[in-house]
Amino acid sequence: MRSSVLSLSSARDAGTLNARAANPLPTRSIAPALPTRLRPADLLRLTDEGAEDVLAGRFDHLLPADGQWPAQERWATRLLSDDEVDVWLISWTPDRFTELHDHAGSIGALTVLSGALAEYRWNGTELRHRTLVAGDQASFPIGWVHDVVRAPEPPAVPGIEVPVAVADSIGPLDPTLSVHAYSPPLTAMSYYELTGHGGLRRTRTVLTDQPEGDM
Repeated sequence: MRSSVLSLSSARDAGTLNARAANPLPTRSIAPALPTRLRPADLLRLTDEGAEDVLAGRFDHLLPADGQWPAQERWATRLLSDDEVDVWLISWTPDRFTELHDHAGSIGALTVLSGALAEYRWNGTELRHRTLVAGDQASFPIGWVHDVVRAPEPPAVPGIEVPVAVADSIGPLDPTLSVHAYSPPLTAMSYYELTGHGGLRRTRTVLTDQPEGDM
C-alpha cells in the first residue's frame, strides 16, 4: 500500500504525484510498541497539505452547500481515510468546547486554516492555555489531554485566505477551520475532569471515529 503521506496528493496533478512517488517516506525501524509507523512530523505535513488543498478549492465538493457553514454545532468531513491515518476538516462554532479528552491509542496533529483555536492542555499539574491562529500547527503525542474551542478574537494574520467556498461577506471568524490528522485512525477517546485536589480524573471512555469529540 502506498504511503498515506502521499495519498492526500491524489487530488493533485500528475506531475506532483510523480515527484512525490519518487521520494516516498523512508523505511524506518520502529519499536512494535508504537501504535503507528507515522511520526508527528508526518502528520503535520499531512495537515499542511490538506490545508493547502482546501484553500485551493480541491475539496469544495465536500464543503457545505452554498458556503453555509453550521452556526450552532461543530461540523467535520473526512478528507482522507485509510488503514494508517484519518484526515479531517473541522469547522468550529462559538462556545462549543470538546471537553478535556485524549485520543486513546492515536497520535494527532492539526493545522489552523482560518480564525483561531484556544487549546487548554493538561501538563500533569495544571491546565495550560495557548491560542493557535491561521497558519499555526500543533501535534499531539499519546497521552495528550486537552480541550479545544474556537477563540473569540483571533489576531489578524496577513496573507491568510479562507477557502474558495466561503462567501466574500463573512468575517474573519466565520468559518473557523482546521485540518486534523490521526494515526492510527481514531477508535476511542477518554474524557476527564479536574478534581478538587489539583488532579485529573477520567470520567468515561467511548468508542468513536469522530475527531475532537462528538460532533
